[in-house]
Amino acid sequence: MPLENNTLRTFHILLTCSNEIRELPNCDPEGNIEEQIARGDINPLDFIQVENISRSKIFSDEFLPLNSVIQVLILSEEDLQVKSVNSNVIENLRTLGDIQESGWFFISKSGQIIDGRYIFGQESSVSKNDLAFSIGSYSENDIGIKEVEYDGGGCLIATAAFGSELSPQVQFLREIRDNTVLQTESGSAFMTGFNQFYYSFSPAVADYERENPVFKEAVKLTLTPLLTSLTLLQYTDIDSESEMLGYGIGVILLNIGMYFVAPAVLIMAVRKRI
Repeated sequence: MPLENNTLRTFHILLTCSNEIRELPNCDPEGNIEEQIARGDINPLDFIQVENISRSKIFSDEFLPLNSVIQVLILSEEDLQVKSVNSNVIENLRTLGDIQESGWFFISKSGQIIDGRYIFGQESSVSKNDLAFSIGSYSENDIGIKEVEYDGGGCLIATAAFGSELSPQVQFLREIRDNTVLQTESGSAFMTGFNQFYYSFSPAVADYERENPVFKEAVKLTLTPLLTSLTLLQYTDIDSESEMLGYGIGVILLNIGMYFVAPAVLIMAVRKRI
């Protein structure tokens, strides 16, 4: 951003999609976005088919929280209202202190126009799940926005492998996580540690799946034993912490056997014959 005649140039970047311009990503290639919107689920990054997005690196050595803003503008013939968000809600933008943290600032959160701006604050990037929010019919007695504590994030690798968050495999993983694992303290503690590890590499793997169809099919094949083993949890009644620990350790050991022990035994057997 060079200074010229003491004037600072500014510019805007519009991330968009098109089903006609080949250079741009396709808009909703599998028809999932329309279905999400029909349910009231808004997820901006679905339009450009990425799992996360980083803020501009211009002025990155300074704290300029407004150098990158994500805007979502919804026009409707009926009165709508923002019902919940998966991240922080910024109520006021009056002082620098109001934008120290990342979150949504809604210029209009109800009516026929929904106008939301996501501000990065001190964060360098934001995930697709943190940007998600929901809308619904306007209710005069319910104008507050509920901030949702999103415990699990998305199944990024599985979503990229099977093509959609709405695929049966991804829905199955989410149901196991939300309805079984997170229902106990030990399961919640496990997911907290697992998420820190999983999200350290899964965005890069998911992006590579989209770029490489062969790798995508390989990941899909690799996930099959995991999905098969997790089906066992559908046929068990987990009513206590001890049962969660027992079944959880059992499933982990089963996957270790399938992914590591069995291949190692097979390799050793082949070597002996050679």
